[in-house]
Amino acid sequence: MNDYIKEEDNGYNYKKTVADVDYILQYRPTDLLVKQELGDETNPAKVEKLRKHYSQYMYFNLSMSKNEQELLNGVAQDKAKFGQMVNELAFGMEKKLHVYTPTKDTLALTDFIYPRMYGMSNSTSIMIVYSRDPKYLKEEYLNFVIEDLGLDTGDIKFKINTKALTNEPQLRF
Repeated sequence: MNDYIKEEDNGYNYKKTVADVDYILQYRPTDLLVKQELGDETNPAKVEKLRKHYSQYMYFNLSMSKNEQELLNGVAQDKAKFGQMVNELAFGMEKKLHVYTPTKDTLALTDFIYPRMYGMSNSTSIMIVYSRDPKYLKEEYLNFVIEDLGLDTGDIKFKINTKALTNEPQLRF
C-alpha cells in the first residue's frame, strides 16, 4: 500500500518545490494506521475496533526539506530564527495549516505532531490530523494550505482529491 499511495496519480501524494524547499503532502489511509498499531497481530475484532477509531479522522504527513535536509539545519547559524522555527513547528502549526472547501468552509485542525529528529533525517515531518466530516468530503476537492514558515516560499497550496479520501485503499488482515 505504501508504494500505491506514493504514486502521485492515485491522489494520495502531492509534491511541490518552491524556493529550493521541497514539500510532500501524503494522505495516510486508515488501514496503514491500523496495521502500524497491530504489528503482526491479525485479530479481526481488534482490526474492526481500530478501523472504527482511525476512520473518524484524516491523517496527513507533511514532509519539508531544503537541500535534502531538515528545515532547521538551514537556519542553524541564526539562533533567533532557529528558536522561532522550533517553536512554530512544535507549537504553532495550527496557525500555519489550513484546510478549506472550494466554498471557503474551513476544517478545524484536530491535532498535529512534530517529532524532532535532531538532524538525523533528510526532512522535517509533521503528522496532521483533521476530523473526517462527510459534508466536506462531498466537495470535489479540499484546499490544503501551508503558510510561509519564514523560508520565502509564500503560501503553499495543494488541491486534495476528495474521491481518493472517501475511496481509500484497504489492506487484507
